[in-house]
Amino acid sequence: MEIEILKEDKNELELKIDNLTLAEVLRVYLNKQGIEFAAWRREHPSKPAVFRIKASGKTAKKAVSEAVAEINADCKKLLSVMKKK
Repeated sequence: MEIEILKEDKNELELKIDNLTLAEVLRVYLNKQGIEFAAWRREHPSKPAVFRIKASGKTAKKAVSEAVAEINADCKKLLSVMKKK
């Protein structure tokens, strides 16, 4: 899995992500935080997705960092439940 930063400003971030599942999960968690804008698009099925994030109130990097931490915590909870069964 590769992620490349295409554009980086304080409140905006644009990433190239080759994994659509990751892009969609990240989009959901970012929008759950209530940031201004988080969406991905793909020009063609053979090309990676371009993910755009626009935040207000906190930096875009901070929003992504918090979303990734929340995704990680939820994955650990799921793994814990699965190990018990």
